[in-house]
This record gives sequence, C-alpha cells and structure tokens, in this order.
Amino acid sequence: MTCEQTTHAPRTRARWSDIDWAAIDWTAVNWAETASPRINWVDFYRGAPTLDVAGGTIRPARGTSAATDTKAADIGADHDDAAASWPARREFPVTVFGIRESQPGPRWKALFDATWPAYRSWYQTGAGVRPDLNEARGMLEKHMPELMPTWRKLVELTGNDDVAARFLTMWNLPAFAPACSQVALTGEQTSLTRNYDYVPSLWEATVYSSEFTGRKVLGTGDCLWGLLDGMNDAGLAVSLTFGGRPGSGPGFAIPIVIRYLLEVAETAQQARELLRELPVSMSYNITVVDTSGERFTAFVAPGQKAEFFDACTATNHRGKEPEYPAKAAQFCSVERLVHLDRTVETEISADEMRDQFLEAPLYQDNFSGGFGTLFTAHYRPDEGSVEYRWPGVSWKRGFEDADDTRNVVLVGR
Repeated sequence: MTCEQTTHAPRTRARWSDIDWAAIDWTAVNWAETASPRINWVDFYRGAPTLDVAGGTIRPARGTSAATDTKAADIGADHDDAAASWPARREFPVTVFGIRESQPGPRWKALFDATWPAYRSWYQTGAGVRPDLNEARGMLEKHMPELMPTWRKLVELTGNDDVAARFLTMWNLPAFAPACSQVALTGEQTSLTRNYDYVPSLWEATVYSSEFTGRKVLGTGDCLWGLLDGMNDAGLAVSLTFGGRPGSGPGFAIPIVIRYLLEVAETAQQARELLRELPVSMSYNITVVDTSGERFTAFVAPGQKAEFFDACTATNHRGKEPEYPAKAAQFCSVERLVHLDRTVETEISADEMRDQFLEAPLYQDNFSGGFGTLFTAHYRPDEGSVEYRWPGVSWKRGFEDADDTRNVVLVGR
C-alpha cells in the first residue's frame, strides 16, 4: 500500500453482552457526567485560578481566561513548567457514544441539552466579537446552502434560541487548535488514519452516523453537528489537523467545514473545488482521499485561498518545513511528520499503518498538558467502516450500526 503523490447511557461496568442498547432512553442520558476527568467549563473560560480534575487540582495555562477567546488552544503552552506538579501517570476515563440518527432528533437534543451550557459559555467569551444572527445565518446560506435545512431543524430543536442559532452556523466561533497526525493510503485498500491529540475533558466523545442531506455520513462529532473526521457513502474520507499558523480571522470553524465536504462532495476533486474559496477561521491541514485513489492535503487559513499539496501525510505545520518552528517543536510536529513520511515509503499496509498510530512518536500521552491522543480513527471508505482504537481497545462502526458506547481509560500524564 502506498501514498503515491498526485497533482449517553450512564457509565456501567456490566458486560457489553448484558446491555440492551436498543432500549437506551437517549433523552434521559446525562451527557455532562459521561466523561472524566471533568473540567468545569464555565469556570475554565472565566479564568478560574484552579481546575478540579478528577479530584486533583491543576492550574490553567496562561492565556486560558475568557479574554483569550480560545477553546484551550494554548492549554499546553506551559505544560513543561507545570509538568513537575502533575502525577507521573494517571487514568483518564472517557465514555464514547456511538449515535445512529438519520435526522436531528431526540439523540441530538439530548446531546444539546447536556452540553449547551458549556458551549454557550465558551461561545460568548470575548465580549462583542460574536456575529449577530443575520450575519451568521447569511454566511452559512452563502457558503454552505446545502446545510441550511439541517441548520433550521437544529435551531428548532433548541427552541429557536438566538445564541444557539448563531453558534450552530459555526461562523466566527472562538478559536481552538488540537494537534493531530493523519495519513491517507491508496492501492488495493483505501484508508485514512488519524490521531486526535487534545484534552480529554474538552472532547465531545461522540461518533455520529447520519443522513442529514440524504447522504450517509459517519464521523467523530464536535461542536454539536460538526466533525473532526469522517467518511460518506460515496467513498470519500476527510480529516483535519491544526496547521500551526497562529491567529484567527473571519471564517467558519473547521468542524462545519469537514461536515460540509462530506455532505456535498462525492470525490476528492469535488472536495478540492469546495475548499478553494471557503473562508476558514484558523489554519488547518485537511487530508482528503476517495476510493478512486485520488488524495491531497489542503492548507487552509483565514484571509487566503486554500493551498493544495501533493501529500498524503500531515501533522501540525504547513507543508514539510514549519513556518513557526517553535510552535511546531511544542507538538513534535516535524518529528511526527518525518516518521509518517518514512513509514509510507516502506509501502506499509493499511492495517500496519493503523498500528503505527498507537506507538511513539505518533501516540502521545500528555493529557494534562493538552497533548494526549484521545483516539485513533482508521477509516476504510472502501469497506464503509471506521475502527476506533485505543491501547487494548478496538471499536468498529459502520453507517447502519445501532447506538452503542465504549468505556475507555486513557493512561498518561
């Protein structure tokens, strides 16, 4: 296999076989209690002096108060200074929810009801910088008209809440910047494999299968209906990493961009065309592959047109040489990219590449510092499946799979 270059149920300790997943009352799920360690999001974004994390206390990194307008984008900035005060190893239990819901309904509403207070607090950081409803709705209608019917359904489910309606457009959200590594392989098998490196308590921990626009889409949820990565039933798979360039500007948050590509595009070429003029609020690398064997990585950033690279690997800087070496060094971005590129040259198989993502330097365990691998997602668009992996745990999902959950214990700093 090669990467050729081209132009909420309550957490339970019962056995999985004993659980009747079809009988879960999703409207009764207490999403707010499903992931730990817990960070008090409201206090966090108000710049609380300490964070209560699974019974322990850590101090927030500088620049994480409400005035920074950042969703933990810099939470790891001071991790070296603070590392000495953190336990050498600890457990971070997380419950991941697999949701199958063709159109927004009770499952989505349960997620909204539990997470909206935290999302609302985050969204309203930085007084006066969020758009009004006319602007937010207008930008979504202009750039992503195909998503408007779904957006209207979601807004209706919120009780037509004005702040929620603006948030759900994802136009000019506060900034956030996870790390991540990803690679797309083609040949006898097509795959897209990625690690998502971030903070356990700031991960929505949902895997959502839907048919919002009539197309089957399956991926890792974020910001209530956006996606961090995913695939569709046309054989297209897409994933993101932070692009390493600091700052933000007018544009869409990246989760709605990933959702849009998978709802509208059937091929990598169509995804390329959609990305050319799409305004994005921060810098990201977007890797795209389809089952015909076409693939690319796009670098997107506010105020500029997308750049397209003949590359099937990406970490956390633009291209092969970082524009901001100090930022890249903070997240070992060059080291991880070199490892991916060298591994691809060995003509590794899709499954062998998948296994690489659970090993250093791709796998990271600095969860307290905002740089821990929350999951590996191994997409096989040729098979219509995604396999989520953690050390010792594997979970495969398809478009039609019923609601399910997995309890995972992340271990690290």
